[in-house]
Amino acid sequence: MNRELLMLVDAISREKSVDREVVFGAVEAALASATKKLYEGEVDIRVAIDRDTGEYETFRRWHVVPDEAGLQLPESEILLFEAAEQIPDIEVDDYIEESVESVPIGRIGAQAAKQVILQKIRDAEREQLLNDFLARGDKIFVGTVKRLDKGDLIVESGRVEGRLKRTEMIPKENLRTGDRVRAVILEVDPTLRGPQIVLSRSAPAFMIELFRQEVPEIEQGLLEIKNCARDPGSRAKIAVLSHDKRVDPIGTCVGVRGSRVNGVTNELAGERVDIVLWSEDPAQFVIGALAPANVQSIVVDEERHAMDVVVDEENLAIAIGRGGQNVRLASELTGWRINIMTAEESQAKQAEESGAIRQLFMEKLDVDQEVADILIEEGFTSLEEVAYVPLQEMLEIEAFDEDTVNELRNRAKDVLLTMEIAKEERFDEVSQDLRDLDGLDGELIAKLAGAGIHTRDDLADLAVDELTEITGVPDAQAKALIMKAREHWFTA
Repeated sequence: MNRELLMLVDAISREKSVDREVVFGAVEAALASATKKLYEGEVDIRVAIDRDTGEYETFRRWHVVPDEAGLQLPESEILLFEAAEQIPDIEVDDYIEESVESVPIGRIGAQAAKQVILQKIRDAEREQLLNDFLARGDKIFVGTVKRLDKGDLIVESGRVEGRLKRTEMIPKENLRTGDRVRAVILEVDPTLRGPQIVLSRSAPAFMIELFRQEVPEIEQGLLEIKNCARDPGSRAKIAVLSHDKRVDPIGTCVGVRGSRVNGVTNELAGERVDIVLWSEDPAQFVIGALAPANVQSIVVDEERHAMDVVVDEENLAIAIGRGGQNVRLASELTGWRINIMTAEESQAKQAEESGAIRQLFMEKLDVDQEVADILIEEGFTSLEEVAYVPLQEMLEIEAFDEDTVNELRNRAKDVLLTMEIAKEERFDEVSQDLRDLDGLDGELIAKLAGAGIHTRDDLADLAVDELTEITGVPDAQAKALIMKAREHWFTA
């Protein structure tokens, strides 16, 4: 029987052009599966076949888990302290094995064994095909639509299949069986059943790879695409940078009579592409990203990572775009929050902000409006700046003498100290479970405490817009914090 087993393994290995080790693994899996049926519960069985003699042994084994974790699978796990009684130097994630009676090969049934073996072989063949395909280093998958599967398309390239999900297709694009398709490889997930290559035609990475194929200078390292933002099938923006002063990045990507950019556009169902010059200066980058709109001025708010962009009435609609498309894509491309406004709106906002700062200085520093206005005109926007800006800079203000400067600085420091003490007192009112919540730092906790949010449940009860108003964090961060605060509601 053992000789017959070895002959069977050799025959299948040659017939299917699969390594003998894969076939041995399939037989071991079949024997282990048959042995499991003799036990109740989810036992763990290992079968080891001697590759030279064909003899085999069967073991039941238990996975060693930490004592504090407890047993999740009692039939196949053992706590560390119990395992240590048998093997003193055993560690977590080791196994304890016990030899058990082996099932004769005849008992497993020829059909069951054959099915397991063939499945193992199919898995091995698929894995080998996938590895060979990935070894080529292709980023774009070129294939033919083979079939429709639950709204997704299965695309075949040679003997390798990829899945193009409905959500990753270009809207209104109607692909049918037999159509030739190109898509970027989004990820490779070996755990998926069926095609393990996930494809996308709507991801920004697809447009970047298409430009890489159309523009040789990118592959040569003369040009670089820094970022891409897309509204698939409608409009996109890419940011390009030249590493050679002799190469015009925008003109090179456009090509002679638009040949290169048209090659990309034609592949993407007519999607229009704006090519933007990337800049290290965020303001200059945003100005380029908002093209074709002309920008009058920009106010940068580093703390909020936002920019107020002023345009005239004629450029307002262009800057915003249909349905806000232009400003949205510009924001995604640059990574900055962009607020489009007219000159009148900008002046009104600046007046409002100046009024708030003026009120702050007058109340906290106990000064009149004239002194507060002088500070604002000199660029001071906070008590911290008044207190800690280099002394020499304040002494250069012609309207203030040295005594006035020192008095203003001392008052600002006293107010800040008082505010810090009050913040610490409010912090002490905050419950420990709120302090320990992931994503909250001291500054956010202080803002919450100042708004009367003292417990995790207080935070959990807030709406996203309420938390954003209190803390100034983006909507996505506010939503994540609230969901984190609510977790214990569902796990208690």
